[in-house]
Amino acid sequence: MKIHLPTAILACLPFSTAWGSLGHTTVAYIASNFVSPPTTLLFQSILYNDTEHYLANIATWADSFRYTAAGRFSGPLHFIDANDEPPLYCGIKMERDCATEGCIIGAVANYTRQLLDPSTPTGMRNMAAKFIVHFLGDIHEPLHTEALLRGGNSIPVLFATHLTNLHHVWDTSIPETHIGGYGLAFAQAWATNLTDFIQNGIYKSQAENEWLKGMSLEDPESSALIWAGESNAYVCSTVLPEGREGVENMELSGEYFEAAVPVVETLVARAGYRLEKWLDLIAVRAARTEL
Repeated sequence: MKIHLPTAILACLPFSTAWGSLGHTTVAYIASNFVSPPTTLLFQSILYNDTEHYLANIATWADSFRYTAAGRFSGPLHFIDANDEPPLYCGIKMERDCATEGCIIGAVANYTRQLLDPSTPTGMRNMAAKFIVHFLGDIHEPLHTEALLRGGNSIPVLFATHLTNLHHVWDTSIPETHIGGYGLAFAQAWATNLTDFIQNGIYKSQAENEWLKGMSLEDPESSALIWAGESNAYVCSTVLPEGREGVENMELSGEYFEAAVPVVETLVARAGYRLEKWLDLIAVRAARTEL
């Protein structure tokens, strides 16, 4: 079904900013399912939380912080705007696409280095950990790596007859419809399933042989650029396979949703597994420098 929206309604569409609470907390739970015991102890200490929810409880903090006076600087750090031409061409060029005020590639590198620096004050270390948990989720959402119409925020669509925008569909509508709800219990259950897929199922070979390629604390910018580039490729293949015209003003809860679900599951699983390995690498380095 196709709709035509007046400009006044377009201006009122919700502006989406992240995977949504379900996606981010699921990524966090996957990571906490895999991390080593020393990593758990280190980040429970940094985050002042000794429960099993120590990562999940702060996974969406950065989205709230960005709307405070103190956190306004962090808004641009949640994404990188690839000025490519989907579906004809998708690709990220750091010098072209990273804004002067920063982007997610530099943010991953900056806050990783803060966690690695033994002189980083306790409060800044806590903030850096929260940013890393969140940004490794964001960088695996395709529309956080795309400039077209504000990462899809200005592309009106319908989902289950409700007026929304393309970014919100990918952040929230697809994951929550697929899982059947949101909140920690839903996220933990989804993470359990995806963890099993990584350990024993459809993602086992990919996780072992592909997902960790290029991962290096010595060059975190290059690592983050690889992850963002992989996500951006899905803008051409799955998010906008027929361009803007293929989704704008269209109902997306049918065939489009069915095609998107396996991609969303793969990206959430990949983000959680990479977050775990990133935190483990940080913890190993921390043990050497006695953070």
